[in-house]
Amino acid sequence: MADSIEQVAPAWAVFAPVVLAAFALVGASLNGALIAQANGRPFASGLSAPIDEIVRLMRQRRRTTVSADSLLWRIAGTGLLLVALLMIIPIPIGGWTLADLSIGVVWFNAMDGLVWGVIWLAGWGANSAYSLIGGYRFIAQALSYELPVMFALIAPAVAARSLRMGDVVAAQQDLWFVVWMPVAFLVFCASVVAFSSWGPFGSAAGRDIAGGVFAELSGVDRLIVRAGRYAVLAAGAAFAVAVFLGGGAGPLFPDWVWTLVKTVVLLSLFIIARHRLPAIRPERFAEVAWIIVIPLILLQVLVVAIVMVNR
Repeated sequence: MADSIEQVAPAWAVFAPVVLAAFALVGASLNGALIAQANGRPFASGLSAPIDEIVRLMRQRRRTTVSADSLLWRIAGTGLLLVALLMIIPIPIGGWTLADLSIGVVWFNAMDGLVWGVIWLAGWGANSAYSLIGGYRFIAQALSYELPVMFALIAPAVAARSLRMGDVVAAQQDLWFVVWMPVAFLVFCASVVAFSSWGPFGSAAGRDIAGGVFAELSGVDRLIVRAGRYAVLAAGAAFAVAVFLGGGAGPLFPDWVWTLVKTVVLLSLFIIARHRLPAIRPERFAEVAWIIVIPLILLQVLVVAIVMVNR
């Protein structure tokens, strides 16, 4: 296994960003189509929305605010794309992976920690009241995302007796982890959506604060950040496929095909969540996370631990 990974790693290093960009484009197209449908236009008419938006933002003049910290602002703008690329490093697609890390499961948890810094820099660097409020709002809620996703990743690691992604995928040959770890799966997916500041967890970029942390972005800067949000959603979906949905397990088709198909399906569900689920009020989110979600996920980890001890 290690030899085959080593042989394809250079080619996959070039191909992986292309696949991630394709996933992001699929997500943006679906979101555009759902917006068109909500506005009474044909569903198909919104599929080209990402292309139209790219053209519009590429032509838009980049603006800045008074005394903005341009360096931090630019770092934040590209940060989400970089984090998304780092997230997919240990994910096996068939026999391919960028790095077969012995701590692959923990890697995602470390990378989503970088999102804290990226979102905060986007809010701080603009030197704008609404952006700063959005950054503070994200940081205030982020601990409510971080602890649940950490415990959600502990469950499959315990079941596989390993932190290596390949071992986690192999441990699901008989039964996908999502079947007997539904709470961990749902918590992980919700955390991915939350760290992308998306849908019901998008209060850091809410309309009540004029777009919040992304309020002052324009032109190419806004385009890169939007692409980064979709890329983080796609990377999270791909990670969930490997950790909970059996990776490339499936009939007839090669492993890599099933991995890509499952990722697209899960990414589509993340996108749809924005249009089907109500936004969670910021002041209520921490209460739900600490009183309901964390006890449930701890119970899930306990159940998994008991099952593995009995085996």
